[in-house]
Amino acid sequence: MSLTVHRPVTASPAPGGAADAAEARAVVRRARRAPRRHLLRLVGVLVVVLVGAFAARVLLGDYTVTIPDFVRILGGEQIPGATYIVMESKLPRAVLAVLAGLAFGIGGAIFQTTLRNPLASPDIVGVSLGASAAAVSAITLAGWSGWPVSAAAVVGALGVALAVRGVAGDHGGFRLVLAGIGLAAAMQSVIQYVFTRVDEWDVQLVLRWLTGSVNGVAWPSIGLLALSLAVLLPATAWAARSLPATELGDDTAAGLGVGRGRTDVLMLLGVLLVAVGVAAAGPIAFVAFLSGPIARALNRGRTTLLAAGLVGAVIVLVGDHVGAYAFADLNLPVGVVTGAFGAPFLLWLLARGHTGRRVA
Repeated sequence: MSLTVHRPVTASPAPGGAADAAEARAVVRRARRAPRRHLLRLVGVLVVVLVGAFAARVLLGDYTVTIPDFVRILGGEQIPGATYIVMESKLPRAVLAVLAGLAFGIGGAIFQTTLRNPLASPDIVGVSLGASAAAVSAITLAGWSGWPVSAAAVVGALGVALAVRGVAGDHGGFRLVLAGIGLAAAMQSVIQYVFTRVDEWDVQLVLRWLTGSVNGVAWPSIGLLALSLAVLLPATAWAARSLPATELGDDTAAGLGVGRGRTDVLMLLGVLLVAVGVAAAGPIAFVAFLSGPIARALNRGRTTLLAAGLVGAVIVLVGDHVGAYAFADLNLPVGVVTGAFGAPFLLWLLARGHTGRRVA
């Protein structure tokens, strides 16, 4: 009797199986890296455009300044005429335009993305008007000036945001937008009433809080805005890590471990960004509304707060330059220019039926 030992038969790997798996992993890695590379390229292009717009706003116009003279002025050299024009008019306007545009662009993108509604921007839901109403009331009724007026604007924006949230409850979408539109109408009524009580000497100052302008703002106010952004932007970058999950909806985000508290913190930071922007430059119309969709379109439909901020800065810079020099003998506030561009965009968005779509 012979004993036969049967060895277990093992399946040998199919020819090329390991190579196919490695190639599949490489394809996945490339697919993941492609959006990141595109975003980096987009940010680089926007930075270049922003630098070009900044240079045009500072160096060109009715008084041209050469680059060597600009460098000498920054170094402290006094050039008759040029130093005053650059340091007291052109440069502060350009710096404020960049800072305010960043604040409005990022704040507006937070609103639209978190609430998953392109109409849910600070312009539409009354946050900007709340800041304006509080500032105008502080100037006209209380006789305040300087930084207390800016503080009142921040408080007004926060108050309207809390009121809208309280009326809408846990619901987003159109209920929140409708609540915001109602409060925006109420704030507009307050502004109109206060405007009837304004002293003739304060008309120009009050008008700035109605239209938005980067003209005539002192360096200390610009410094306060820069300091505020130095605190708010890193906090926003930290809180925005939960944004990809938040975009999927509250239930999905909760399933991924992102609670409602993180969303509320991000929304609060968005309100504060818009509030400090309004406190420094007034309610520059439609910048917060335009920046997010434009940045998303440039980023192939993906949300990007950084690109939205850069787009907002470019919009305010270009709008201020157009308002100052596009029309002979007429200096328009930047809010008038952005409003003229933003209103048709809003109508186009409504006509396209995008208001009911989830913001991706």
